[in-house]
Amino acid sequence: MRDPLGLVDYVVLFAYLAGTLWLGFRIGRRVATGRDFFLAGRSLPWWAVGMSLVATDIGGTDVIGVGGAAYRHGLAVANFEWIGCVPAMIVGAFVFIPHFWRSGVATIPEFLERRYGVGVRSAVALCWLTFMGCNLGIMLFASAKMAHASLGLDFRDVAIGDMRLAGCELPVAIVAVALVTGAYTMAGGLAAVVYTDVLQCAVMIGGCLLVLVFGLAEVGGIGALSERIAERAAGSGAAVPPLIEHNELILPVDTATPFPWTGVFFGLALILSPAYWIGNQAIVQRALGARSEFEAKASYVWGAVLKNVIPVIVAVPGLIAMVLLPDVADADQAIPLLANRLLPQGMRGMFLAAFLAALMSSVDSYLNSACTIFVNDFYLRFTGKPIEGRGAVWVGRATTGAMMVWAIGFAVACTRLQGSGIYGVFQTLMSFFQGPALAVLLGGLFWARANRHGAFWGFVVGVASAVAMFTANQPSVLTGLGWHPLFQIAEPFLYFSIWSFVITVVVLAVVSAATPAESADRIAPLLYHRRRRNA
Repeated sequence: MRDPLGLVDYVVLFAYLAGTLWLGFRIGRRVATGRDFFLAGRSLPWWAVGMSLVATDIGGTDVIGVGGAAYRHGLAVANFEWIGCVPAMIVGAFVFIPHFWRSGVATIPEFLERRYGVGVRSAVALCWLTFMGCNLGIMLFASAKMAHASLGLDFRDVAIGDMRLAGCELPVAIVAVALVTGAYTMAGGLAAVVYTDVLQCAVMIGGCLLVLVFGLAEVGGIGALSERIAERAAGSGAAVPPLIEHNELILPVDTATPFPWTGVFFGLALILSPAYWIGNQAIVQRALGARSEFEAKASYVWGAVLKNVIPVIVAVPGLIAMVLLPDVADADQAIPLLANRLLPQGMRGMFLAAFLAALMSSVDSYLNSACTIFVNDFYLRFTGKPIEGRGAVWVGRATTGAMMVWAIGFAVACTRLQGSGIYGVFQTLMSFFQGPALAVLLGGLFWARANRHGAFWGFVVGVASAVAMFTANQPSVLTGLGWHPLFQIAEPFLYFSIWSFVITVVVLAVVSAATPAESADRIAPLLYHRRRRNA
């Protein structure tokens, strides 16, 4: 396959990578204590935190995965930004983030220990650590997909010497992204992550805008795009019924896509979205590093403003690809192939830099947050050492390196992934524990009677129920047992989150009511209404 990148593209790409490394290592020279490494010394301004929130959320899995989901299922995937982000960010800005910032914690599991005890903290922290480790691998896998489509490199085309893992040659793209991102994250901690995210957010938006503008020009504008999608649906007949829904934002309950309105409203808007924006360590940690409570709130509001733009520049190109490239077998390849078709040499490097910016901003964020959880919620918690010590920095850096090695191995394993797209895998992993984690967090904030026994068993049973629903809905299991599917839609992760949340609430309430209450004096400062009353 001919290399689609020219000299100018490579210059743009390497200039971006060099600038990112320079910025990350420059900031790294200021890191002296664990609090500097994990919370940036609580010195971050609102505008940087807000752009970092957006860059962290819109990773390489979204540039490829959301575009691919739009290619397969249509505009309804934009609900994950407009309904699934903006309302929760605004509520989080004025209700939850100030509460967490004033508490002075470094992680959400640390807050849960203060409220419930070490058992709940460890269980939730372990789930987040497992998810982040897996998600890092998925993000690096996305880099290999982009290399395959943009550079013409197949997963088995390139190896480093004779290095192989599980019979699959190690893709250079995976290792390159891991090394660059891991290097500046290890050096500078949260501050390096946030300030490089500012650069990456700007590059990401600019590169995706290029594809959007050139794509709309190619199809004749947004009105013509809608008409051409409708024409394709009319001409597809019964063989491809989902095409008729590509122009629709709200889909019926019986849709074949993963985005029925019931799932979007009850699963996404009420559970997955709040759980993500108020309970995801990779997100909340940025606000915890803000230099004041006001700036922590302002960062979420600023991020919500920017998030309104994202569906337009990420999901709409997926619709354009569906019209211009109707026969792409792997939907996750639609956006990079579209960029190759539309953009002249010189601009392709800008788009590839935008993809790397999106990918690296999420990889560095999840790296730093996974490291923070391990060091703060396990190492420091059980050794009794202070976060202010220099030793915490070195343990954090060593943990960052270990997480990158794990992520590379998981990414190579993902090269054998079949069936679900990248975005669906990401959302399914989150649906296993986001609902239970949200139920436990909300119970601890708003219900004084919730106790450690109810929270622990509610969380465990809730996660187990989500995994059981996922397993019981697999075709191989259904065939073996002679059962009908629990859910008729493809990739029913939204329903997993709904029912696991409900189950957790029920178990939390029943067990808490049947066991002794927590000390009222101890938990009073942690309850939302008590703290507001005393503020």
